[in-house]
Amino acid sequence: MAGTAMHLQVRRVDVSTSAELKTALETARPGDEIVLADGVYKGKFVVPVGINGTASKVITLTGSRHAILDAGSINTGYVFHLQGSWWLLKGFSVTNGLKGIIVDGANHNVLEDLKVSETGEEGIHLRKFSSHNIISKCIISNTGLKTADYGEGIYIGSAKNNWAKYSNGKPDLCDSNTVTECRIGPGISAECIDIKEGTTGTAIRNNFFDAAGITGANSADSWIDVKGNNSIIENNTGTNPGNNVFKDGYQVHCAVNGWGNNNEFKGNISTVNGAGYGFSIQLSGSNGTTVGNKVYSNNTVKGAASGIADIPLSN
Repeated sequence: MAGTAMHLQVRRVDVSTSAELKTALETARPGDEIVLADGVYKGKFVVPVGINGTASKVITLTGSRHAILDAGSINTGYVFHLQGSWWLLKGFSVTNGLKGIIVDGANHNVLEDLKVSETGEEGIHLRKFSSHNIISKCIISNTGLKTADYGEGIYIGSAKNNWAKYSNGKPDLCDSNTVTECRIGPGISAECIDIKEGTTGTAIRNNFFDAAGITGANSADSWIDVKGNNSIIENNTGTNPGNNVFKDGYQVHCAVNGWGNNNEFKGNISTVNGAGYGFSIQLSGSNGTTVGNKVYSNNTVKGAASGIADIPLSN
């Protein structure tokens, strides 16, 4: 019994070099706490498929802001590639890769209090059927430095034209993911958050969005573009300090027929300072129609030249 009890204890793994970190990620066991010493960790870091925690024994990777994962170039690669479930990533910084953090085929993870910046494309991306993940209290800035079209702060799911690559041609069902208490911007070249067709039940709550740096590339001219179903966008604060290409605070689009439906916007505070609406809901287009989207009257909108919303408000 004594030996069994020792085996079940949580293991602390201290790392201070890139090589030690890579080994710790590849050999992690449920309940491990991997602790990063302050310093710069050069390289690209991967949690392989199958390296999972459990609901009662998550695997933790933690460090201070001064523990910096640096992939060395905005032109290629992922700084951190998470392919395991039941992980907690907390506190450290991620920088200088084509993409910051990619979560592939991974569920029940928490990304908390991370700083993600200076990426060639998106900051954090959940894809390949990644569901029930939480992105909380993260600070994301200066994305899209290589390709502004793909410089989303947070990207959930995959566009239809990538389903063949990432989800065997089927909708990339990244469902029931939550983004809360994050600060996204300035320096986000595309949307602060892009919620793609094929996703259901995304919750976006209590975040702060800054439009400074949104470029308009690839039609990015809002804080959030919703193309999934049953999203709740609630109690967020968005500001535009003077970006002339910024149009609407929040947008809903139908990219694929059957998607872009039943999304709700509640209690958001929006300083748009743009030519469009606080909430622009595409009712119909070349890809189909949207239904069931609601913009509630408890949203506050300033500086939207076209008005609060282009649909009647709900009480």
